Amino acid sequence: MADEFMKGLALFSLGALGWITFGAWYRTPSYYEVVQLVNAPEGVETVYGEIGVLTGDVLYWLMILGPLTFWVLIPISRQLRSNIGGDATN
Repeated sequence: MADEFMKGLALFSLGALGWITFGAWYRTPSYYEVVQLVNAPEGVETVYGEIGVLTGDVLYWLMILGPLTFWVLIPISRQLRSNIGGDATN
């Protein structure tokens, strides 16, 4: 159980750090505005800029779906499998 927790925590940390980094580069026009990190990207006219925006979006979903998988979906599937009787050992 501890290894699933650490895997989920690592994916959450990696995704959050990447999302904040790419969001600060591409989605924050000014540090004095209230809305940051969730603005639409402005001034992205190069392929590298589009890759950066896409990477930020992928890291956001990694931050959400990674822990959800390791903290919720895998334990539920193991519990269901043991309740059905398909797995004799835990």
